[in-house]
This record gives sequence, structure tokens and C-alpha cells, in this order.
Amino acid sequence: MSAADTATFAKEYRENGFAVVERLFDPSEVAELNTAITEILDVSDVSSVAEVEPGDKGMARRIWSPTKQHSAFERAAAHPELLDHVEALIGPDILFHYSKLHLKAPQVGSVVDWHQDFAYYPHTNTDLVTALVYLDDTTTENSALQVVPGSHHRGLADHYLDGHFRGKVVGADAPDPELAVAIEAPAGSVVFIHPLLLHYSSPNRSDRYRRSFLPAYRAADAYPIHFGPHAGHNEAGVKLLRGQVSDTARVEAGAWRLPFAERPFGSLFQLQEGANQTADATATGYATLEKAE
Repeated sequence: MSAADTATFAKEYRENGFAVVERLFDPSEVAELNTAITEILDVSDVSSVAEVEPGDKGMARRIWSPTKQHSAFERAAAHPELLDHVEALIGPDILFHYSKLHLKAPQVGSVVDWHQDFAYYPHTNTDLVTALVYLDDTTTENSALQVVPGSHHRGLADHYLDGHFRGKVVGADAPDPELAVAIEAPAGSVVFIHPLLLHYSSPNRSDRYRRSFLPAYRAADAYPIHFGPHAGHNEAGVKLLRGQVSDTARVEAGAWRLPFAERPFGSLFQLQEGANQTADATATGYATLEKAE
């Protein structure tokens, strides 16, 4: 990537909260990853390796930590060109944070309601980025990611409902659907997502899959400020991919509401669908971080 291309890419990300690089992964690399999905799911009980769609559909909708389940995804998360783009956004010291796979099956794929990733994983600063890698040609019909450009400038929206963290933005903070932009792109393309960008995806209403691999990264000086069951389980897999580790946490001023749910939740899908409702309330809270003088 030339210096001019890097500057344009980073400027687009800063202004819009996302940036798209078409066909960063070539067809052979995409084919390898889709074959890896088939191999992971080649078990007698799909629910032993993946979360399945609710009801009697029995189809996988999410594979947890694919980088731990197949070497192809581990290699993809460390793809040199992918990391070049990540470096342009969060700097040269890059930590791998976590990974997941969304498998939006034809005529099935579950909705993902409006949310911001930072609500789930608050850190001392916002130099985190998720790379959403399309593994199928993606259009609005088969559930292209939808975003509100520039929404990352507005800070953290309210992801609480009925006094508990529900992982979705509703009510007054919910964006106007008219502002949403669908990101359509061919297989192998990557959408780089700012942690405060509002984004959403509809059910898959087509006869085609919309599979996507999502490795997430953070700057080495971005430290988590919440170690609840959901956030904390990722820390064992965090590793340095480029540059150096940091013994200093860089802190941005702000107030970040912490993701206190009714109880530990299995996935974004389950949380947003209300699968883990209980009668017991957990106290809500804020963590206020003051910029050092």
C-alpha cells in the first residue's frame, strides 16, 4: 500500500468510522477459508463446535474463536496485507484480540441489531478495530453489513434495556434507518470497523450464504477496563502480532457504561434476543476515565 493509499484509507476510516478494501483476500484464500468452515462443521453434533440458529433449523450461525479451531483462520488473522491496513488505523503495535465467524444461512441468517462493538469491550482508549472479511459475494439481499457513517463521532450509545445491558441500541439512541448504508462487496473484501460505529445486519432473505470472518485487533496500549465473564474470556488468547507490547495504558477521557447483563451471556445473538433473562438484577455502572494532566 502506497503512502497516498494509506493516507486516503485512514482518512476515510477517521471520517466515516469504516473503510472498505475490496478483494484483499484473493479467491484461493477465500476458498481455503470456506473449506475450513466445512471441516470445522464436519461433526456429528454441530452444536459442539458452533452456536446454532434457534428453533428446529439446526444450522450453525456462529463459530466461536475460529482461529483456535482451524489453522487457516489463524493464518488469515495474521495476513500481512490485512495487518498493514490495521497498522494504518491503530499504529504499529498490534494485538490480536479475538475472532468469530458469522454464518448467515440462506433464508435463515439471524438479525444482528444496531450496536457498537465498544459497548461489549470497553477499553482505556478506542484504538480497536474489527476486520469483517466477506467470504461470499455480499449484497443487501443476503445481509450486507449496514452502517451509519460518522456515528462513531457521537460517542457510546445506550445499550441498556429494562435496567440491564442488552447489547443493542433501541429507543432514542436508535439510528434513523434512512441514514443506514449497506456495504455491498465481493468475496474477499474487508470492512474495517471502528469500535464506536453503529452497525446492523438484517436476516438473510436470499438463497445464498453470507459468511464472514471477523478477527478483531487493538493497539498494544489499549487495555480492557471490564473483566466480566464475556470480556474476560478473550484475554487468554490475546497475542502480539506486530510491533511491541506496552507497559503503559493510554487513557482517553470519557465515561463508558459497562456491559452488566443479567448473567453471563453466550453470544451477541443470545443477548439481543433476550435468551438469558433472569429475575435477578445486576447493578449498572460507569467507569469514568480522566485524561492525565
